[in-house]
Amino acid sequence: MAKQKEPPAELLTVRDFWRWAVSRFSEAGLAYGQGTTNAADEAAFLVLETLHLPIDRLDPFLDARLTAAERKAVAAIVDARVRTRKPASYLTGTAYIQGVRFRVDPRAIVPRALIGELIAAGIADPDGLGLIADAASVETILDLCTGTACLAILAAMDFPAAMVDAVELAPGTAELARLNIADHGLSKRVRLLEGDLWAPVARRRYDLILANPPYVDAAAMAALPPEFRHEPALALDGGRDGLAIVRRIIDRAAKHLKPGGGLLCEVGSQRARVEAAYPDLDFLWLDTEETEGEVFWLSAEAAGVA
Repeated sequence: MAKQKEPPAELLTVRDFWRWAVSRFSEAGLAYGQGTTNAADEAAFLVLETLHLPIDRLDPFLDARLTAAERKAVAAIVDARVRTRKPASYLTGTAYIQGVRFRVDPRAIVPRALIGELIAAGIADPDGLGLIADAASVETILDLCTGTACLAILAAMDFPAAMVDAVELAPGTAELARLNIADHGLSKRVRLLEGDLWAPVARRRYDLILANPPYVDAAAMAALPPEFRHEPALALDGGRDGLAIVRRIIDRAAKHLKPGGGLLCEVGSQRARVEAAYPDLDFLWLDTEETEGEVFWLSAEAAGVA
């Protein structure tokens, strides 16, 4: 095994290593979208996480000098990001949504923040999104395609009186989900169900259903950057038009929603296809800080629940 190269001698501070990493990432033409959206944020995440510093507070540490061991560790993970093209979270083993830390490894896709951001914005808060009339009425939640279980966990935190079912098809991914659920002390409130979408749910109905299903179409799958090819294809591949799993979720949502509830589902850039496939359904399209219309809300009433 080749001996690790020493980082450039000129790099001494957090600022130095962050700037150097941004330059390396930009020069290499890396792809983003798995936790961050640009080279500067990606570099900040890797530097801060490697140094065990708060990942949302770069400024206070910019002029701090690194020890010799820290310099090697940061240089090594920056080099690995460029050399392997692995997502940053696979290199650190961690991801954060709304400041909450989750375990991550290649058994599951890197958690995306869209639905997590919307949960934090207040699904049941009249001063927020106000999609659900009464937070106290939310007793049951379902998270389909749970992956790392991050959304199930965030929902359990936001609705402390609710019981949450989290459904996952892949056994390895389910193992990772269990670890995250246990890490957050939620094993008594978040139940992991292994199976294909609605199958393990039987006839249960829920006040809130969350879903971040595979929705990448065939053309986009064929053109995925290297970073995304490290993720499980099962969690990305939505079939020819990207809606193979989305349709199965929408088609049965009414059978599993309670009156007053709704389905919150991420579909990426597939809005036009969803609307074309369901012209009679009244979707409410939601924006996040960096996206427009990539998540829809389908109320129980709009889905046909009496």
